[in-house]
Formats: sequence, C-alpha cells, structure tokens
Amino acid sequence: MKVSIFIPCFIDQLYPQVGFNMVKVLEKVGCIVTYNPNQTCCGQPAFNAGFHGEAKDVCDKFIKDFEDAEFIVAPSASCVGFVRNYYQKLFNNSIQKDKAQQIAAKIFEFSEFLVDVMKIEDVGASFIAKITYHDSCAALRECKIKDAPRKLLGNVKGLELVEMDDVETCCGFGGSFAIKFEPISAAMGDQKITHATATQAEYLVSTDMSCLMHLDGCIKFKKNKLQVLHLADVLAMQVD
Repeated sequence: MKVSIFIPCFIDQLYPQVGFNMVKVLEKVGCIVTYNPNQTCCGQPAFNAGFHGEAKDVCDKFIKDFEDAEFIVAPSASCVGFVRNYYQKLFNNSIQKDKAQQIAAKIFEFSEFLVDVMKIEDVGASFIAKITYHDSCAALRECKIKDAPRKLLGNVKGLELVEMDDVETCCGFGGSFAIKFEPISAAMGDQKITHATATQAEYLVSTDMSCLMHLDGCIKFKKNKLQVLHLADVLAMQVD
C-alpha cells in the first residue's frame, strides 16, 4: 500500500523523531512511504487565529501538494481533524470544493490508518514500561478515535496500559488557547498530570504531540518524573 505522509509544522521543527518513527512503523507493516518535500502547513494555525483568507491560501496549497496521493497519513489527529472537518467549509463555494472533499476522505491519523484501513493491531513492537494514555480533543471529538491507539498499545509486548481518571478531559493546550488563557490552560494541564501520576505510570502517551508538548512543559515545571511519548515512538520500539 502506497501512502503519502504529512508532517505537521511542530513535529518537523521540534519533534522530527516522531515523523521518522511513524515512517519506520509504516514501512515495517509493508507500506511504500512517500514524502512530498513541497508540503508546508495544513493551515490550522491561521484559521484558528481568525485569518481565514490566509488559511485558505495555505489549504489550497495543501490540496495541490496531496491531490495525487492515494492515502495521506499524519502523526497528528489535530491536523487530520482540521483537514477532514474544515476544508469543505472553507471551499464550500469555490471550484476546489470537490477536491477538498476528496482530500478529507483520504487523510488519516496514524493509528486509525493502521487499525481501520490496514486492519493491523500488532506491529511487533515491544516496550517494557507502564504507561497511561491521553485522548486528545482532536482525536476523540473531531476524528472519533478512541479504540485504535489502545488496540495497538495493547499488543505491545511488555507494556502495561493503565487508564487515568477523567481521561477524556482536555489537557488545556488548545493551540492559542494556552497563550490567551494561560492560567486556565496551566490548571487544566496540572489536573491532567495529577490524574496521570496517580496511575503510577512512567510514560504519558498520545496521538498528538501538541498536547504532549504542553503537558511536558507542565511536567517539567512541577519537577515530575513522568515522561511523554508519541504513539509512534512506542510502536517503533523493539526490545531484543
């Protein structure tokens, strides 16, 4: 199966290993992975900041960059949710409407692509650790992803998954929300970390590095020993 990968801005700039690990897993399960070096942003930051005209220009470029792809896979439910749910609204009265619909139908978050499209729940990973999982708002509410990451994690040899309380509650990041409403954002992050720590997990795992970036900052501020890992990082691990 041939897939084109989309690497979000913050992963490209701050967490490139997540992208490499996603490719490692996709190739391991038999995918032919391609990367278009012309790709930039999905347009979500500009859209969420209220610059819909500027966002539309970026989204139009995204459509052109990926219009020939059979499947688009990204390690971010946030970006996938934006493309899937908002492109059609942005291009509703334009000649790009049909292409926006086509793009929305073929973009997938990493875990849902493995489980729902490829029908794979065991990628042969092994990681001896106790973890807890965070449902990002984008994954849970925009992409309807709940079970796929857990099925994949459940088949990682040596891994123990312990669910935290209020697991579906927002972590407080929300992009610009964390900047505009810093005290509220920090309090929400602190609550999430408190619940995660109560599980006695060593690692906090999610589909979204944006949430984990926010939570990692809160963790370091509290001098907590909890560590964060993207799902792709866990699935790429192999203990000999």
